[in-house]
Amino acid sequence: MSMDRRRFSIGLGTLGLAACTNPGGMGGFTTPAAIPDDLRPVPNAGYDAWVASFRGRAAGQGISEATLAAAFRSAGFVPGAVTRDRNQPETSRTLEDYLSIAVSDERVAKGRAAFARQRPTLAALEARYGVDPAIITAIWGLESFYGERRGDVPVISATSTLAYDGRRGAFFEQQLVAALRILQNGDVTPERMTGSWAGAMGHTQFIPTSYMAYAVDFNGDGRRDIWSDDPTDSLASTAAYLARSGWMPGLRWGAEAADGALQPQPGGPRFTVTGNFRAIKRYNNSDLYAIGVGHLADRIAGGGPLRGSFPPDANGLTKADRIRLQQRLTARGFDTGGADGVLGPKSASAISAYQSSIGQAATGVPSVALLRSLG
Repeated sequence: MSMDRRRFSIGLGTLGLAACTNPGGMGGFTTPAAIPDDLRPVPNAGYDAWVASFRGRAAGQGISEATLAAAFRSAGFVPGAVTRDRNQPETSRTLEDYLSIAVSDERVAKGRAAFARQRPTLAALEARYGVDPAIITAIWGLESFYGERRGDVPVISATSTLAYDGRRGAFFEQQLVAALRILQNGDVTPERMTGSWAGAMGHTQFIPTSYMAYAVDFNGDGRRDIWSDDPTDSLASTAAYLARSGWMPGLRWGAEAADGALQPQPGGPRFTVTGNFRAIKRYNNSDLYAIGVGHLADRIAGGGPLRGSFPPDANGLTKADRIRLQQRLTARGFDTGGADGVLGPKSASAISAYQSSIGQAATGVPSVALLRSLG
């Protein structure tokens, strides 16, 4: 969301697909007790000195001493935020792999159920903001798996760590100040202000500056509460954001079309797109993300799979081949973590282990010959 938000979304940012912690899905919801050790605060003298100097700058921007004291009472340096920020993937997924995860059968089924549960709220949002309810639901699905994977890292710890020791210190200090303003406004307590390791929060993963600019109190309880199990304010904030990004009521995002100008994967399906596609890209500046949102919305609304096909990958394998490879490896005792046709790190490890077991070099690289050797 916004120019800054684009680096932090499910599409190819720090959450969702790019931060996938379970091979078959996006996100990686954990309970507080299951937060990885490297995302828990540890002593760091340099960080402490930085916080001491930051307090003066924050006070100069109107942050009260009481807010600072409450916010930093349990905050600390979380080394995992730094390592994750410095190890963002350099390459993008193919559209085929992206959609295999973003528009999986499970995500479609859960999306239809979520749409049905939230139908009155979504109808009210469409009446207020003019945004397609299925699009709002799809963004919810891509950003947090319909609220199941919102993140449990304290936002003050995450943003202050990355402001002190990150690649984009000035950006994260801006996010930290915005997070403190949210606390000072009384929208949430420090204990409840949790999110991703990069500070994205709530059902639809707003970073603090985007929250300040676009979040709304739709249920009228006096707080813009995107952290609650009730997704109302999050969904409304997403609708408000899209409306202010140029969403045009009654216009589709686009569609698959044989003569479409947009073809993200050579040899794959083509798409025509509209101004609403560009509005979705304001949420995350990625063609794959916007197609994922649009296609998931279409599926949630009852539409079918894409009609076009994708070519074999660089190793000569089709998606069906990759699924068979995962299934056969798992049947042999080499766990791939699922059979969705997306060959991630766990599949590579399984391939390597199988190759070693038959006396081959453990490259972890799939091939047609390897598939055949599995019977």
